[in-house]
Amino acid sequence: MKIKELRDLSDADLKEKMDELAAEGMKLRFQKATMQLNATSRITSNRRDIARIQTILSERR
Repeated sequence: MKIKELRDLSDADLKEKMDELAAEGMKLRFQKATMQLNATSRITSNRRDIARIQTILSERR
């Protein structure tokens, strides 16, 4: 997800998006543990998207 798209969202939308990404990240880690995940780079991009959202939220405080 692009940083510009994230900056256009409200705080509530960002928190909701972060919750969705956290749930998806957990699913990805379970898939990796059971050898069902082919694209392991999705875990990294997911983690970085969460970090971007946290950065934007902390900047707004």
